[in-house]
Amino acid sequence: MSDKTTRDHIVEAADQLFYAQGFEHTSFSDIADAVQISRGNFYYHFKSKDEILDAVINVRLADRRMMLERWEIDGEHPADRIRSFINILIVNREKIKRYGCPVGTLSTELAKLNHASQGKANELYTLFRTWLGRQFVALGCEADADALAMHLLARSQGVAALANAFGDEEFIKHEVKQMGDWLSSCTKRRAG
Repeated sequence: MSDKTTRDHIVEAADQLFYAQGFEHTSFSDIADAVQISRGNFYYHFKSKDEILDAVINVRLADRRMMLERWEIDGEHPADRIRSFINILIVNREKIKRYGCPVGTLSTELAKLNHASQGKANELYTLFRTWLGRQFVALGCEADADALAMHLLARSQGVAALANAFGDEEFIKHEVKQMGDWLSSCTKRRAG
């Protein structure tokens, strides 16, 4: 039996629909239909689509924090943890080919809409930037840690955008390998 509340189901459905259809093109009806609840019950939990968006962003932030914590625990070396970030493109390749990156697509859409939640959505990028920066510091790249984090974040976003545009899984695999090789060369330079 699920411990999820109706509110949790609404947020989960909204998250998926915002990713697949976009925030602007997802209606209350779409979300209510996905959860199979009446609009009245829906409005009991959320009064506006912006309230749902805020809840979706908060869930995404919490989920990404937990993922980063798992990578911290599982990765013995900072390079292992950074590889986990790189490999997320492989883990999520089917969704990325179909819809793009969930962080990138939402941030881009909210920017186009000049939406008030754009800054909140961008916290997802900041979360990854800060975490990657810490990993590069631990790798011995203190002076360039933020620049390296931004480079890797930008490259992964570019790979996701192009994989989505072309639906090309081989491209994802090739780019992930190149990012891994780049990371290995960074590690060797620091060790040498």
